[in-house]
Amino acid sequence: MIVYTEPRGAGHIPVIDLEPSFSADEASCTAVASRIGVACRDTGFFYVSNHGVKREVVRAAFEQAARFFDRPLNWKSQYLKVPGTYGYEPSEALHLDNASPGDLNESFNCSVTESPDAQDSVTNKWPSDIVGFRENIEAYSTAMISLGLHISRLLARSLDLSPHYFDEALKHPTAALRLLRYPPQPSVTEFNQLGAGAHTDFGWITLLAQDDCGGLEVQTAAGDWIRAEPIEDTFVVNLGDLVPRWTNGLYHSNMHRVLNNRSGRNRHSIAQFYNVAYATRIECLPTCIREGEVARFTPCTAGEHRMQRLKDAVRDPKKMTT
Repeated sequence: MIVYTEPRGAGHIPVIDLEPSFSADEASCTAVASRIGVACRDTGFFYVSNHGVKREVVRAAFEQAARFFDRPLNWKSQYLKVPGTYGYEPSEALHLDNASPGDLNESFNCSVTESPDAQDSVTNKWPSDIVGFRENIEAYSTAMISLGLHISRLLARSLDLSPHYFDEALKHPTAALRLLRYPPQPSVTEFNQLGAGAHTDFGWITLLAQDDCGGLEVQTAAGDWIRAEPIEDTFVVNLGDLVPRWTNGLYHSNMHRVLNNRSGRNRHSIAQFYNVAYATRIECLPTCIREGEVARFTPCTAGEHRMQRLKDAVRDPKKMTT
């Protein structure tokens, strides 16, 4: 259990302007990649601006999420996430800080990608009676996957690798999308029960859109908790646990959590998980180990790592009522 302590303030999470990286100019791309590399070594979190995802695509996804969560619980229960499917997870279905009570949020999970690996095959449960839901959510996720590949190529540059180094691993990505609603933090909860308990993400990178409520908190490399305040027209990018395994700990996968205790209203966010294929072998990159050093992590596949983390985080949902 990671016991909650008050964040010390907004802190410094860099905002990285991606616009120069979309040009054909190598120096401009390298400069952006260098800024990303500094952020990855310092915190493992950064914002991206001028990212190329249209504002109306983001707005439509948030609108559809609100329409879904506004439905009664007995309606949402028909889309319940079970083994082998994506779908709805009610409040307290997950406890991301394993020793803490269930997280105070509900989510809808889906994916627009299909894995060629049967071990990683998951079926969507789309709510067909919300007009435009699937179309708008798929449009958003498709745009975010494209952005995820672009950022992955900048990450490769930042590690002195070819920009296309990770392309093969991302040819068939696992890219679950999670729509989230956090109610205002209740005045009475179980001990250390948050909107989302302190945790690191499982995979490669996560791209997060958040509304203006606030609530996301990030732990710095120094161990301080700071607030990741909403910044209009940006996404928050954070590294998953596979990145330090690949970089021998050079790049960080930092703890983060959510406490919706300031806005007094529902908080919405959308997390696009962008992960390498299930069978990808994760071992120390050649540019991340000096002569005489040894690899800090045992090689594994991305799927082996992810499934163990999921097993640790999931518990049986509480009995659902209307």
